[in-house]
Formats: sequence, structure tokens, C-alpha cells
Amino acid sequence: MKSHSAWGTSKSLVKFRIPTSDNLVPIRLDIEIDGQRFRDAFTWNPSDPDSEVVVFAKRTVKDLKLPPAFVTQIAQSIQTQLTEFRSYEGQDMYTGERVVPIKLDLRVNHTLIKDHFLWELNNFESDPEEFARNFCKDMGIEDPEVGPAIAIAIREQLYEIAVQSVTSAKESRISKKGRRAGEFYSASKTGGNAVDLVKLFGNKSSVIRKRKEWDVYEPIVDLLSNEEVDALEAKEERNIR
Repeated sequence: MKSHSAWGTSKSLVKFRIPTSDNLVPIRLDIEIDGQRFRDAFTWNPSDPDSEVVVFAKRTVKDLKLPPAFVTQIAQSIQTQLTEFRSYEGQDMYTGERVVPIKLDLRVNHTLIKDHFLWELNNFESDPEEFARNFCKDMGIEDPEVGPAIAIAIREQLYEIAVQSVTSAKESRISKKGRRAGEFYSASKTGGNAVDLVKLFGNKSSVIRKRKEWDVYEPIVDLLSNEEVDALEAKEERNIR
């Protein structure tokens, strides 16, 4: 396992992409029409033709027997997220020896997962799905829906960090044109905590963690009862309203 600086001693510019082996867009849907709610999360290839969006929406509505009105809403939501992703394509972003914290705090059916670990941003061969498969195997998770949910959660955070890197590159160019020089990093919820967590955990990181590190990172997996799930879902509904 390699040792890395929290922010790195050097920076280089590359064109925008999510720091994973495949540059897929994390898509999240949460749509409610006439009291009926549809939620889903998946990845989408930004190179696929836009005509596939409507085809996917129609197939989803048909397979799940949703009201026809969902077709337009699903297609519009996917298209909006794809358009936002594509707006960053071609722009410069920083890479380098930088590691950031990734946090998991999610419930999938009856399984509750909480964890945090460090991820190398300069590794463009990383695979969130592989990480999720290893996590589920090591933690004895049998629900097949948990792995994809973990991978999506990781991809969403890496996407946010990539967008921050675009902002950082823009800010650096402005500084060189006359503003006060100095490195800038967006202090978002994810990026702003990176240094403190590295000080806490040390400066070693790996995408796939070694078992001997578990006493430090302490992943938590709980199986909830039906009553606990009902209580959480009721709380989530109240928060939405």
C-alpha cells in the first residue's frame, strides 16, 4: 500500500472526467405523481444517444406498471442530469496525489450501512463496483441490491469532487491573471473535510482496504427488523413533506 500526501505535492491538468475506470454518470430519480412515488439510482453512459433516454423511461414505466405520466418525468430528470454532466466535459480539472474521504450512510431494504474510507483521486482505473462487491462479500451482505447502492453512493461523491476540481482549475487561472495567487480548493461538505480526516486516519490510502485496517475505519452493517424499517420510512416521508 502506497503512502500519499493529503493534497499532493504536485498538480496536473486533465480534461474533466470522474476518477474511475469508466466515466459513467450517476443518475438518481425521485419522482412523485398523484401520490405515487418512484425512486431509483443507476449509471448512464454519457456517450449514449439521447434517444435512449425516452426508450428507457417507457420501458421502466411498462415494467413497473407505473402511470403513463411518469414517462415524461423520468426522461426529463435523466436528461437534465446528463446535460449538467456534459456541461463540464472538455473543461480542465486538477489531478495529483490527492486522497479524499468517502462516506457511506445508507439503507437498502433491511440493511443499514455506515462507513468511511479514503479514495485516491489520481487513480483513473478505480472501480466502485469492485469495491462494493468486496465490501458485501467481506461483511456477509446477501441482499443483491446493496452492492449497486454502495457503488452509486461512491460515484456520486467522486462526481462532486471532480466538479470541485474544475472549479479549482478555473480559480487558479483567474489568480494567474491578476488575483491573489495561491491554491484554491472548494470547501464543500466532502472536500472541506479531507485534511482533518487524513490527520485522523493517517496518510495511507487504498481503494480496496486491507482487512487489518478495519479496526480503524469500523464499517457498520446492521440488519433492521420490519418495525425499524417502517419507522425509518415514516420518518423519511415526514422529512420530505
